[in-house]
Order: sequence, then C-alpha cells, then structure tokens
Amino acid sequence: MTRVLVLQGPNLNLLGTREPDIYGTETLDEIHAAISGRAAELGLDVDFFQSNHEGALIDRLHERDFDAVVVNAAGLTHTSVALRDALTGIDRPFWEVHLSDPWRREPFRSVNLIHDVATGTVAGQGARGYLVVLDQVAAHFAEGRA
Repeated sequence: MTRVLVLQGPNLNLLGTREPDIYGTETLDEIHAAISGRAAELGLDVDFFQSNHEGALIDRLHERDFDAVVVNAAGLTHTSVALRDALTGIDRPFWEVHLSDPWRREPFRSVNLIHDVATGTVAGQGARGYLVVLDQVAAHFAEGRA
C-alpha cells in the first residue's frame, strides 16, 4: 500500500476560523477526515503532520517512512529554502496544495520556492484540492512512475 504523508505548515491549525473568506470554513480536522475517506477509496495509507515550526516539518520529512508527500507549506512556500532542500533531499515525489491561489493574491505570494521541484501543484480549489492531489498520487503510483 502506498504511504502518503500529508504535511501541513504554519497556521493551518487555525483553519475554520482564520480568514474564512480566503481559506474556507472547514477545520483542519474536517479536511483530514475527507482526505482519509478519499485515501481509503484509493487504497492509500495516509499519515498527517502539522506544525507551526519549520524545523519540525523538516525533521518529519527526514523520517522517510512514506512513499509520497502532499504538502501545504503555507507561508513557508514563499520563504523556506530549507524546506525546499528537505523536500528534494528525501528522494520522494511530492505534490503541493494551496487552498487559495497564491498567484492571485499579494505580490510576495507569487514567489514559490517549491513549485518548480514539485511533482504537481493544485491551488485555489479550497479543501477539494487535497482530494484532487490524492487522485494524482494514486495515478502516479498505479502507472509505476515512482
């Protein structure tokens, strides 16, 4: 069974109450429940990790006990060379997800340090974006590209 780490970056623990006009009203737990349901349908095993600390996210990646990563790096998308280096250094495919579309927001959000090395990106689809990415992960491994 393909093991997928869903890595959630800073401030995503505030989903549901944080700027709902941008990020929606679903909580992180509700999003994780939907991901778990879709993963089960696809035959994927998922594990979740959220931290507001860059080093904790990097340490979790270094464990390498998964086959693929789905990452919402949140604000670290725009600032963290260290997270980029960890994502490329673990030799696992990864997909990035953004609830909003950062390219349609403040100019500083158009800087994306992981987009060019990600296997795929889904942005601007709200919580549904995670489910879209899971379909991509499943297809990637079913086609033997891993």
